[in-house]
Amino acid sequence: MTHRIADTFYDALAKLTPQEQKQVKTSAFDFQMDPSLPGLGMHRVDRARDPDFWTARVNRDIRMVIHKKAGQSLLAWVGHHDAAYRWAETRRIESHPRTGAIQIVEARETIEEVIVQRYVEKAVELPRPLSHLDDDTLLSWGIPTDWIDTVRDVTDETVLDIAGHLPTEAANAVLSAAVGETPIPATISENGADPWEHPDTKRRFRVLDNLEELQAALDAPWEKWAVFLHPAQQEYVDRNFNGPARVIGSAGTGKTVVALHRAARLAENTNGRVLLTTFNRKLADSLAQKLPQVASAGTLGRITVEALPVLISRLHQERFGDVEIVDETSLRHFLEEAASAQGIAVDPDFLFDEWTLVVDAWDVATKGAYRELPRLGRKVRMAASRRDALWEVFRAVSDRLNHAGLKTEAQLAHDLSKAGDFPFDNVLIDEAQDVSVAELKLLGASLGGRPNGLFFAGDIGQRIFRAPFPWSAAGIELRGRSRSLKVNYRTSHQIRSQSDRLLPETLIEADGNEESRTGITSIFDGPAPTFREFRTIQDEISGLRSWIQDRLAYDNVPATELAVLVRHASDVPGVESALDLPKVQVLPMHDAKGAEYRAVAIAMLNDGVLPDESRLLAAKDEAQLDEVMNTERHLLYVAATRARDHLWMSGVAPTSEYFADLLVR
Repeated sequence: MTHRIADTFYDALAKLTPQEQKQVKTSAFDFQMDPSLPGLGMHRVDRARDPDFWTARVNRDIRMVIHKKAGQSLLAWVGHHDAAYRWAETRRIESHPRTGAIQIVEARETIEEVIVQRYVEKAVELPRPLSHLDDDTLLSWGIPTDWIDTVRDVTDETVLDIAGHLPTEAANAVLSAAVGETPIPATISENGADPWEHPDTKRRFRVLDNLEELQAALDAPWEKWAVFLHPAQQEYVDRNFNGPARVIGSAGTGKTVVALHRAARLAENTNGRVLLTTFNRKLADSLAQKLPQVASAGTLGRITVEALPVLISRLHQERFGDVEIVDETSLRHFLEEAASAQGIAVDPDFLFDEWTLVVDAWDVATKGAYRELPRLGRKVRMAASRRDALWEVFRAVSDRLNHAGLKTEAQLAHDLSKAGDFPFDNVLIDEAQDVSVAELKLLGASLGGRPNGLFFAGDIGQRIFRAPFPWSAAGIELRGRSRSLKVNYRTSHQIRSQSDRLLPETLIEADGNEESRTGITSIFDGPAPTFREFRTIQDEISGLRSWIQDRLAYDNVPATELAVLVRHASDVPGVESALDLPKVQVLPMHDAKGAEYRAVAIAMLNDGVLPDESRLLAAKDEAQLDEVMNTERHLLYVAATRARDHLWMSGVAPTSEYFADLLVR
C-alpha cells in the first residue's frame, strides 16, 4: 500500500495539545505498520460525500481521518471526534477535470452562511471583480467545478473567506485576480498521466516510503511552510534572465523560498558552481537548514551556502594570505588623529561615516576621484575645497592602514574584485537589501554580465542594517528584470494589514526606482493584533506574561514558536528575568531578522525607545534624521511581520509615536 500525508493533516495536528500530538503520532505509526490493527477502530464515515473516507481512533476523543482507495492511503485530517466526522462529511478527494491535479474539495454549502452574513453586514450590493470571467478561465486556474459560481460572486469582503476554502492553486489565482493581477494558469497533465504526479498534487500530498519518513514529517510540520513553493512563485524559479534579476515583495511573500528553489534548479540543470548567500552568518545557517528540503542529495553538493562577509574573508585569505581587519575603535582614532594633524575641525561621526559610506565603500583612490564622485547614498552637499581638505585626512589614514598591514572588510571585497577570480557561476542573494556597497560591487564585477549570474531577493521595506545607495552605480543594472510578489503566505491578513501601515504605499530606492506595496493580500485570517499601553513597566510585564501563557495554553503555541522582541539587546536580561518564563525566548529586534514564529510579542515600545532617542540626537541634519526615522520604522515592521498568527505590542505611556500609525483606520 502507498501511504501519503496531506498538508491539511499537518495543519490540524499543529492545533492539538503536545500530549494529543504524541498520541496521534503513535497511531499514525501503527496505521502505517498495519492498517488492519484492531486498536485503530477503523470506521467508514457513513454520511461522507466521498465513500472512501474512514476514521481511526487515537484516544477516546481524537480521530484521524484517512482516505483509502485502490491500495493507497492518505492521512487527511485529525481532530476531536465531532469535528473529524464533520470534516470528512464535507470533503471529497478527486482529480480536477481540467488540470488533472488531485484536490481535497470542500462542500460549497459550508461557506454559504459566511457569504450571506457578510452581505447582511454591508447591506449594499458590493462590486464583484471576477463576475465577468467565463467557466473556461476559472477551470484553468484549478477551481473545482461546483465552486465556479461562488468564485464569480466574490467581493473585497468575501474573497479571503472563499479563497480559504479552495485548493491552493485555485486560492492563489483568486487572490491574485482580486488584486488586479493576471493569474498564471495551473499546470495541465497530459492525457492518461498519473494525477498523483501532478506538481500541484505533490505540493499538497507527500509520499511516505517508510516509518522514518513518517516520523520526520510529523516531527517538523511547521518547517514544511518554510520551503513550500506556491504556483505564483514558480515563474521566478524557472525563468532564465539575461542579466542580474531580482524578486521583491513585502514580508511573508516567499522571496527566500524562491531563492532556495532557484538555487536547487540552477544546480540541477547546469554544471556550474552555485552560491546561495546572504548578509550575515545566522541567516546563512537558516538557508543551509532549509536547502535539503528542496534540493536532492546530488544537487546539494554543487551548492555552497555561506554568509557573504564570511565567504569574502575566506576567499581573500586563500588568494592573498592572512590579513588583520582594523576594528571600528581604532579606525575612528586614526581618522580623528589625521584630522587633527591636518588642522581640520570636523565632527567625528561625520568623518567616520564619510570614510565608511563613501571613500572605503566605493574604493575611492585619488583626490580627483573623490572630488568628482557623486554623493552616492549621502544627502550632504560639500564644496570642492572641503572635499580636498578631507581627502588629505583619508589619504593619511589609508597610508597608515597600508603601513600597518591592516584592512577594512570593504577592502577585502575590493581586492577580490580587482583579482577577477570569483569561483562561482551563479549567485543567489537573500535579504539583498542589506548587502553592502563593496559586496555588491564585487558581485557586479564578477557576474553582472552573465545570464542567470546574479539573482537577488529582498525588500527595501526591511532594510535595517545598511544605508541606501543606487545599485546601478555598483554595476548592478536591473531594469526590466525586477519582479514583485504580491501574495503573503506566512502572515495572517490581520497582522499584515496592520503592519503595512508602518510603511508608505510606495517606497523609493536610492536610484529612483519605485516599489509599490499596494495590492498585497494574505491567504488566511487570524486574530487581530493586541496593542496595549500601560502605566508602569510592572503592569506591562504582568499583562505580557498573561498573554504569553494564554497562547501556550489555549492556542497550543509551542514555546519554541513564540518570541518576545525588544529594541535593545541590553533590555533582554531584564525582560527575561521579569517574565520568569524560561522556555520563552527574548531577543533584540535585529536578531529576529529572517525568523518566523507563530506568536510574537514586541515589548517596551516607549517614547524614546522606538525611534531610538540616541540615534535621533546623533543625527546632524534633517536628511540624517529622516534616515534614522525610516530605519527605525522599518525595524518595527520587520519585528511585527515575524508573527504568523498572534501579535502583541505594548509599552509604557507615553508610547512610541508609531503606535498612532498602527492604530489609525
